Amino acid sequence: MTAAPIVKSTAPAEPAGASTSPRKSDVLVIGAGFGGIAAALRMRARGYSVTLVDRLQAIGGRAQVFERGGFRHDAGPTVITAPFLFDELFELFGERREDYLEFRPLDPWYRFHFDDGQQFDYRPGIEDTNAEIARFDETDIKGYARLLKTSKAIFEVGFEKLADKPFTRFTSMLGQIPALLRLRSYRTVTGLVNSHIRHPLLRQAFSIHPLLVGGNPFSTTSIYALIHYLERQWGVFFCMGGTGKLVAELHRLLERAGVSVQLGVDIDHIVQQGAQVTGAVAVDGRRYDADRVICNGDPPTVYRQMMPQESRRKKALPEALTQYSMGLYVLFFGTRKTYDDVAHHTIWMGPRYRELLADIFDRKILADDFSLYLHRPTATDKSFAPDGCDSFYVLCPVPNLLGDVDWKTEGPALRDRIVTAMDRTIMPGLGDVITDDFWMTPEDFRDDYRSMHGAGFSIAPLFVQSAWFRYHNRDPHISNLYFAAAGAHPGAGMPGVLCSAKVVERLIEEEEQQDRSSG
Repeated sequence: MTAAPIVKSTAPAEPAGASTSPRKSDVLVIGAGFGGIAAALRMRARGYSVTLVDRLQAIGGRAQVFERGGFRHDAGPTVITAPFLFDELFELFGERREDYLEFRPLDPWYRFHFDDGQQFDYRPGIEDTNAEIARFDETDIKGYARLLKTSKAIFEVGFEKLADKPFTRFTSMLGQIPALLRLRSYRTVTGLVNSHIRHPLLRQAFSIHPLLVGGNPFSTTSIYALIHYLERQWGVFFCMGGTGKLVAELHRLLERAGVSVQLGVDIDHIVQQGAQVTGAVAVDGRRYDADRVICNGDPPTVYRQMMPQESRRKKALPEALTQYSMGLYVLFFGTRKTYDDVAHHTIWMGPRYRELLADIFDRKILADDFSLYLHRPTATDKSFAPDGCDSFYVLCPVPNLLGDVDWKTEGPALRDRIVTAMDRTIMPGLGDVITDDFWMTPEDFRDDYRSMHGAGFSIAPLFVQSAWFRYHNRDPHISNLYFAAAGAHPGAGMPGVLCSAKVVERLIEEEEQQDRSSG
């Protein structure tokens, strides 16, 4: 079974066979995910003429919208943290995000359902969270306070000082090493959490965040523990109307700002002349000339499929040693009843934790058991389903395509196992009321989003694949080729890719200053 058709944008794509005569812009942005949208807006606010192209029929990248049988599903990210990063995009043009979009705070942020039947609500209030912790182990209240204190220290370096700073030179990395060593960033997220938290189930709950950006908590650098404090600093929100509404309003902002948005444009290759790129050519022959090119696509894919052989990035690690994030299996469905006890965000934990993650990330095998992220937008926004019904998607971490999984066979089988598991635990009777279900596999991520090996979040967030060791925001050999993407610094997730666009802007601002000084 395949995914439902993508809801099309109101902005028409150019027809096939359109003129191949080049169109010139100051900046060409390839890919209209959140990083590409943010980069296009930031460049336009600096006065550049900007063309934004995407191979899909709607902007948003992975944040597409599916509709089937009266049910609406956001296909991409649903958790909004650091909302100010979206506010900034509207403020660039003298507008207020609140006039167009409502970000509603959630409580609980996440509900954890463990295999033994216990539940843990991770809530916005510290006292409420402490009360939840006390039901498991009162001594972990002090441990959680220490974890937050450590997370704040990491946040002050990893987010406030590094997230929107370029790492195009190794010397930039060297300057931060003392701070990173003081924070023991070489530790894993699990290692950090376990040093403060005693109860085994709470250890799982407080170490789960790397999975939201494609990392194994047992190998992801503890820099990503800053998410604990980031959530405390700004909260966890849902955009009313869904991510689709967020994308639609950003599209309107792009149009008001004067960005040329062109959809259905599948870029075949980027044109390079010497140490410069001059634009790109689409599969249908259309040419897009530009003084600068910003890629929002998956960097490994860009280098392998869109760049000349001689210009592919010289990596600090060879391709054979590069580690990619896990793959994703996403099951979308509606129910002919409501499940009022299911929270907006539910983390359903299976019987295994560390060994399951080793199966997914290391052994790359599809196990019989699983852990799940369950999204129920109708807990907050009833518009996602007909009256008396609920809309859901279930996100299941699975091996990427470097594993040998036959998804034509395993896709339907995994669907049935997930439905059975939900039926016997938090959604009794699901098998009788489920309707209009369909799914995506890592093969869809490879084919629809050009994600290398079908990885859900590009390369994994390891210490040796972070900052300078990650794909650079500006190519080290091509001075006008940039990346605002999950695979580039600072990493995946909405805050990550939005900050990636800020890094690109900072680089171009520095170039402008150098040009003025030399002129």
